[in-house]
Formats: sequence, C-alpha cells, structure tokens
Amino acid sequence: MGIQEKIREIDEEMHRTQKNKATEFHLGVLKAKMAKLRHELITPSGTKSSGQTFDVKKSGDATVAIIGLPSVGKSTLLVRLTNAKSEVAAYDFTTLKCIPGMMEYKNARIQILDLPGIIEGAKDGKGRGREVIAVARGADLILIMLDAAAPKQIGVIERELYGFGIRMNTSRPDIVIKKKEYGGITINSTVKRTNISDREIMAILNEYKIHNADIIFRTNATVDELIDVLEGNRNYVPTLVVVNKIDTIPSSMKSRFPPAYILISAESGLGIEQIREAIYRGLRLIRIYTRRRGEKADLEEPLMMRIGSTVAEVCGHLHRDLKKNFRYALITGKSVKHAKQRVGLSHIVCEGDIIYIVKK
Repeated sequence: MGIQEKIREIDEEMHRTQKNKATEFHLGVLKAKMAKLRHELITPSGTKSSGQTFDVKKSGDATVAIIGLPSVGKSTLLVRLTNAKSEVAAYDFTTLKCIPGMMEYKNARIQILDLPGIIEGAKDGKGRGREVIAVARGADLILIMLDAAAPKQIGVIERELYGFGIRMNTSRPDIVIKKKEYGGITINSTVKRTNISDREIMAILNEYKIHNADIIFRTNATVDELIDVLEGNRNYVPTLVVVNKIDTIPSSMKSRFPPAYILISAESGLGIEQIREAIYRGLRLIRIYTRRRGEKADLEEPLMMRIGSTVAEVCGHLHRDLKKNFRYALITGKSVKHAKQRVGLSHIVCEGDIIYIVKK
C-alpha cells in the first residue's frame, strides 16, 4: 500500500472517530501516524529526481512566492510588480515553469516568483503541486492569490500548504523537548493546558519512540502543534491574501472578504501600490546605513535587514570575515540613546540606524 493510500485510510478513520476522553489517546496516535506519512511525502528518501524541478536561484533582499489556482492572474500581477516577462493568457496552466522577477521598492530588491497554478490534491502529488509548494516553503513570504468570483479557493490553498508543512502567519509553538537516557516522561507547563491532555502527549511521544524526555509547554498548544515540533520540518511563513479581478464583481459583494485581504485588479493596476507596501511590511524589512572612516553615511544605498537583526547579522551581510575581526560598532539612530554609541555584536539595530564598524 502506498503512502497516499495509507494517509487516506487514516484520514477516514479519524473522521469516523468521535473525540472524547475515551478516544483522545487513539486520535493522538492517528494524527502522529498521519504526520509521519506526510513527512515522507515532503522529504522522500531513496527516490530519484525526475529532473522536473523548479530550481530557482534566490536573489535580492527577500523572496516572495505567488501561489494560487490556475488562471487567477498570477502572471499579470508579476508583470505589474516587476519587469519580468511571463506569458499571460486567459486559459488555465499558462505558466508551466517558475518565472522570477525583481520588484524594487523603498531601496529593497525583492524577488517575486510566479509559480504554476496548484490544484486540489497538490500536496499528495497531483499535477506539479509538490514541486510548486516546495518552492513556496523556501520563500520569505507567500502571496496567496484568489479569484474574486471564487472566494472559497482560499480553503483549498490553505489545506494544500498546511499538508505540505507550511504554517502561515504563525510562529513555532513554544514547546521544549529535552531527551534523556532514563527517567521516563516528565510533562511541565508554564501555562494552563486546555487543548491537549497528558494521555494525548504520551500517545504522541510513544508514536515517535520517545520514552525518556522532559517536555515543557510554554504555550497552550494543540495536538497538531506538538506534532509540528516533533516533526521539526515545518516552515513558518508570513502570508498575504490578494483577491484579483475585484472589478468584475458587484460592489455589494466586496464586503464578504475579510479586512486583511487586499482587493486588486491586476489587469487595470488597481491596488498594486497597496500590494507593494504590504509585501514590504510583511517581510519586516528595515534600512540600515553604513559609514566608512572619515566619510559621511551612505544614505543612497542602504543595507536591507529584518526587524530584530543584530550587529552580528549586519557584519555577516557586509563581509564574511567582518564578524571575526569585529572590535565594536558606533551607532547613531533609534536603537541607541545617543549618537555614536558604542555597541557589541548582540545589539539589535532599528530602521534608519547609521553604523560604523571598528575592526581589530
């Protein structure tokens, strides 16, 4: 029996089983088995590549993957956002390969990838779905594109991405698992747990052959979140949802979309600037300016970093040996109390900071 058949069987059994105190142990085991099978789909072993992969070289300051069902307007959006040339036609599956383009916005160079449309069952190998979603796993931000006339597409896309290990707009659950040689399982929590019982935890750990470990919950996690931590191969990716062809539906229907959705018309250009800004903010980019000895800061070409970046990470972007030869840095800007404040490698920089690095 193949992996997909096994997954289908487990899924059917889970739907047949009503959750209660008597079945929670069994359901925990089933979910763990399902996750392990999906792990095999995500990272198959012992198989030869067919040669049909979207091997895209990353470039720029960040990468954004456009995901959607066929014929929602991804290629038209790519052309609007970048200078790339992607074939555009009013029929399904126009894009059969990954088309990269570069969007320049607020000094940032952001790579945009137009991926072939995915279909329901992509996570299980239908079409070229697994190849498409594999590229999305490596992106810094995912842009889900919907057709205004088919808002339920979002459910299909979210299920496909979730099934392939992508967790949208969330962070890794704060669960710490420390394996040990003996002593059994010890479960501790710093918060009240209401979503997962000790029995479920024990069942899942047993399925992963973990019999001796200390586990600490610092969040009110679910069964699925515990499994995500145990799997260790989940990608936590910021995600935007864009609704295209908004000019083709009555105005009264626009209110059915959540406020967070960006309503656009890629054909006419409506909402394109809003997407640019949303992408920039979603990537959490900041501009850092460098200064050389005896010179003014270069305010024309900033270094693009992420919110929360440290001086050590700035050094890594400037030169691979700079961190090794680092002595201290002088910073002027929002991250310090006074101009030219002396800081170390662990200092967190802010938007607009001017940095001068002193080497040994």
